[in-house]
Amino acid sequence: MNHYLAIDIGASSGRHIVGWREGNEIKTDEVFRFPNGTKKQNNCLVWDTDSLFDNIKKGIKAAIKKYGQIKSLAIDTWGVDYTLVNRTRTLIPCFAYRDGRTNAVIDEVHGKVPFEKLYERTGIQYQPFNTIYQLYEDWKRGRLEAVTDFLMIPEYLNYKLTDVKMHEFTNATTTGLVNARTGKYDREIINALGLPVHLFGKLYQPGTSVGMLKPEIAAEVGGQAEIILCASHDTASAVEGIPMTENSPYISSGTWSLLGLKVPKAITDESSRKANYSNEGGVGYVRYQKNIMGMWVVNRLRDELCPEKPFPQIVEEARQSTFNDYVDVNDSAFLAPKSMKAAFDDYLKNETIKPQNESDYFRCAFISLAISYMNALEELKANSGADFDTLYIVGGGAKNDLLNELAEQICKIKVKALPIEATALGNLKQQIMRGE
Repeated sequence: MNHYLAIDIGASSGRHIVGWREGNEIKTDEVFRFPNGTKKQNNCLVWDTDSLFDNIKKGIKAAIKKYGQIKSLAIDTWGVDYTLVNRTRTLIPCFAYRDGRTNAVIDEVHGKVPFEKLYERTGIQYQPFNTIYQLYEDWKRGRLEAVTDFLMIPEYLNYKLTDVKMHEFTNATTTGLVNARTGKYDREIINALGLPVHLFGKLYQPGTSVGMLKPEIAAEVGGQAEIILCASHDTASAVEGIPMTENSPYISSGTWSLLGLKVPKAITDESSRKANYSNEGGVGYVRYQKNIMGMWVVNRLRDELCPEKPFPQIVEEARQSTFNDYVDVNDSAFLAPKSMKAAFDDYLKNETIKPQNESDYFRCAFISLAISYMNALEELKANSGADFDTLYIVGGGAKNDLLNELAEQICKIKVKALPIEATALGNLKQQIMRGE
């Protein structure tokens, strides 16, 4: 039996999950978990890439110790962020997307290439932390002068394991520098911004072999394995992990929600730009999706109102509440308030009936999330021209039965909630398809 290793790294933690096929199912076993997060360095938010790499090796060692032989492994992470390399030397720090260093250059970028043109060519929604702005800020500061390579985080970790520098397609699309029609780095944008052309090499598709572990790494972890490119942007792997029998919209539900639909080609019209939809790379399709509010509002309410209360109890008490008003959870008032309860109170201050207790606040939050799903789905139908009657929800939010029921009632759609490790399953799926 072949065993495969998915290394799935998020902004707060990383996991090593071994998978194998039994009949038509993929079985999984988490063998290692480690914390991750940004740290403050010289008043900047940065990633500790040395710690990331050390933990990756520890997890591979744990997998080999338990299963003896790993046929292949693949790494997925969040998008946008990257490292800079001068031949074999890594330039530090590795900035985190929340650092805010791009604020000073965004207008200058748009002065050289208006955002309307960027969107028309790449289909990527505006986010102030997009790689395009980060790289331009690096160029302004002279950080790119001695650089031979820029590698997205999974690409850098693959390089550290194999000595091979290879760019992966799905994560590259999060940069805002890949042409939505050619699937290659957009030289017109790169030249207009004055970025070094040699940094933007060939893009490889998921399923491509990177190479074997370096001999010294294999000796350290206790065995050899082949490194494969999965869909290395974690959301791309998550979509691959959803067991759809038809092409329906999906929500990857966590702190934030990503709602989208697989489409054959990018949709870059004005309606999509104004609605802030993104066209990101998938495995043979485009992920037409947008960020909407997720469990952030609920988690913040819990931190403030009842931090010790188990989440199932919160959901059950909200089910008993009769409060039926809602807020616009995508309003900027709910992004980072000092008090989430106060933000709800202020939004509802002119309503006749106001939340009276904890359960009212939580029911209000769940109703509001379901209404935001409804609005996004209506927008998705209008922009894509697609028709659908099913919504797949994966991730932590899929465990919330009340929210799923409210989504069905309010959106008038069948909800298939799958509280599965979709990202790891999608990562493993790519490896298994190649290995068998």
